Amino acid sequence: MIVKETNIRVPYGHTDQMGFVYYGNYPLYYEMGRTESLRSMGTSYKELEDDQVLMPVIDMNIKYLKPARYDDLLTIRTIVKELPSTRMKFFYEIYNQSGELLNQGETTLIFLSQQRNRPVRCPQWMLDIFANEFAKS
Repeated sequence: MIVKETNIRVPYGHTDQMGFVYYGNYPLYYEMGRTESLRSMGTSYKELEDDQVLMPVIDMNIKYLKPARYDDLLTIRTIVKELPSTRMKFFYEIYNQSGELLNQGETTLIFLSQQRNRPVRCPQWMLDIFANEFAKS
């Protein structure tokens, strides 16, 4: 299992009139967790796109447990439980600065050929990165 953490501070513009993080911002936080996790492993979405591979989200589930609030320091824990194939599943846990679990989610992404607009297998170079990370854990 690969577990990576990303910290963000909730800006005022992400909150609603009650001072809670607007529910529609959580997918943005998941994306931030995913992209920073990939970056921490030495790769990025840009490298995939340079290789003519896209990774659209095809499924997402969100569970709201407690509200995040303006100025909270959030920890987005991004978890990968298995090596990718043509699909890749990410799990998320979002905690506040007190360590309270606020939100859980999961996304499923596919690897998509930019040229053919069809699913493809995860590129070998990226699979090697994930296999190396799994070996470390």
